[in-house]
Amino acid sequence: MQIPSTERRARAVRLFGRAWLALAGALALHVTDEALTDFLAVYNPTVRAIRERLPWIPLPTFSFHVWIIGLAALIAILFLLSPVAFRGSRWLALLAVPFSIMMVMNALGHIGSSIYMGRFTPGVYSSPVLLAASLLSLVCAIRLLRVNH
Repeated sequence: MQIPSTERRARAVRLFGRAWLALAGALALHVTDEALTDFLAVYNPTVRAIRERLPWIPLPTFSFHVWIIGLAALIAILFLLSPVAFRGSRWLALLAVPFSIMMVMNALGHIGSSIYMGRFTPGVYSSPVLLAASLLSLVCAIRLLRVNH
């Protein structure tokens, strides 16, 4: 027996809303992890070294204050958009696809750098949670877009 399209859409909307909240929460956890493990002490020198070799790449360095305020604002916006996610907004699902991919790359970057350096790097403890939430958000956004076509 096939599920009616209205039920499929309602399920996709509900799952997307939950996945959006999970991603916002995972990013909040990840930023907390980075802040507590002094992420900028690794990030800023790495950016400076990359700039010396590849000066055309526009990578920013950050003070802690600017970095934490910017990320806190982003996380607040993500949580504030959760009612929009639970309404099944197409534009938010479209935004969630590249954002989720970016967060997958973020998590994999922390995990990969830890493997490369042979030690736990700042942000790696929460990276599996961020990776899982990002993949869930990506899958749910794509499913919602498919039932909304």
